[in-house]
Amino acid sequence: MSDIHANPIALQAVLNDSGPFDLLLNAGDIVDYNPWPVESLAKVRKLGAISVLGNHDRDSALNAPIGYNPYAIISCRWTHERLSPSDRSFLLALPRQMKLQVDGVRISMFHGSPRNPVDEYITPECPTEVLRGFLQYTKAQLLILGHTHIPFLEEPLPGRYVLNPGSVGQPRDGDPRASYALLTIEGGDLLRLEHRRVPYEVEKVAEEILRVGLPPFLAERLYYGM
Repeated sequence: MSDIHANPIALQAVLNDSGPFDLLLNAGDIVDYNPWPVESLAKVRKLGAISVLGNHDRDSALNAPIGYNPYAIISCRWTHERLSPSDRSFLLALPRQMKLQVDGVRISMFHGSPRNPVDEYITPECPTEVLRGFLQYTKAQLLILGHTHIPFLEEPLPGRYVLNPGSVGQPRDGDPRASYALLTIEGGDLLRLEHRRVPYEVEKVAEEILRVGLPPFLAERLYYGM
């Protein structure tokens, strides 16, 4: 999963849909935009998710929304004020990349990309040659990316994949449902890579955004997945 963005309601819907799992991978951006950063961070930590650092995790912890649009600047500063010093330290200590082996399958995970781990946007339109280079550089059978809030799955090399699970808490592909991916790994093989979409109580999140004084646009976009 990726890009929860302070939306524990969407996260819980994903957990309800997935059922039991052996390992939870999170490609960054636990906080910001939505109104429950502290609760979302606590939930991710309780779940024992393996996480990497996202740009909003970093910038909310540092109170440094450089280059953000006006709505994101407001939400980043609002989020920073609500995070405790311990929360900020935890976020800033998240690794910029994660490499692991799961039942013999080599996985690399970044929020952005291998060449710019936190900030680069890799969209579904990214040239195959670039994705192939990422896989060769990381030596991964599966490369997991986040950041764009747009799910995609590509196979640039035979049996080797680049996956973006989409966004749990703020999808941007025109579908407002929470997005994540299920992986089935056995005996060194990736048996299944499946994107999943899950409805959740968007209205409840939107109402809280307005109640706490965050920009109305952040509530509106949730209804349209934009």
